Amino acid sequence: MVNESETLGGSLEDLYAFCAVIEFGTLSAAARERGETKGSISRRLSRLEQRLGVALLARTPRSVSATEEGTAFYLKARDALTLLADASASARAAQDVPAGHLRLTAPLDLGVGVLPPLLTRFRAQHPQIDIELLLTDTPLDLSAHRIDLALRATPGNLPDMSYRASALVNFRIVLYCSPDYLVGREPPCQPAQLVDHQLLACRDMVGAATLKLNDGRGKETSLTLKPVMRTSDYASGQQLLCNGVGIGPLPDLIARQSLARGELVPVLADWQVATGTLYAITLSGAQAPARVRLFREFLRKELATLQQPT
Repeated sequence: MVNESETLGGSLEDLYAFCAVIEFGTLSAAARERGETKGSISRRLSRLEQRLGVALLARTPRSVSATEEGTAFYLKARDALTLLADASASARAAQDVPAGHLRLTAPLDLGVGVLPPLLTRFRAQHPQIDIELLLTDTPLDLSAHRIDLALRATPGNLPDMSYRASALVNFRIVLYCSPDYLVGREPPCQPAQLVDHQLLACRDMVGAATLKLNDGRGKETSLTLKPVMRTSDYASGQQLLCNGVGIGPLPDLIARQSLARGELVPVLADWQVATGTLYAITLSGAQAPARVRLFREFLRKELATLQQPT
């Protein structure tokens, strides 16, 4: 197999120098154009000819001109360098202009309630970007699945250092119920009073009857309860709570819209099950394309707005 770097002279700078000599007529003029010395240009030309094994230029003390082989090589080299410049410009444009395909992945809980209105607004603002959303609670390999950005939350494990994690928003997991559930019932004022209520166990509580709460200031309590229903995700848990099944935990980020519509009310608002952070995960290394950076900042601002008190 031919080594292309040797065929092309090993260095693009040598090619550029050769083309400059042809286009400007002398080594001195080419050196001035490229900001190099005449000796540097001469060494580049000699290196190029040596690697190609052919004389490209005929030199005299007063002039330099292309040989027949040099003229033919120049025409092809010029076209190749033009194509390379066009390709570089296209790559830079893709990096700087927010356009193209945006492939996302997120947990089911976020994809059902939180993301759809945000994606709709983002797409309306940037119609030149088309979006693909993969919903799964299994973390995907971003490179293998060609993922531009993944949404992942703690508590939980963030990916290793081969990825870049950008914090988007902090959230609390707290207790909620529907207003209808409280009709004819006394709202609990202390965690111990939860034993008198119906409990919905969500996600990490599945398979356990222990509810741990903390007040965010170091005070903790643990209650042994018997859930009337269990679910493995917050998306279905939110719907069940809205339907009046009982009291259960939800991330405030997910419950926000139901709160605004009056479908849910907080219970023991000063207590929380846990706190967490939602992250935007991208591949590390080179700067992310403009469409990815734009969407990440859009999410950061929109999610911060969702967390503001109404």
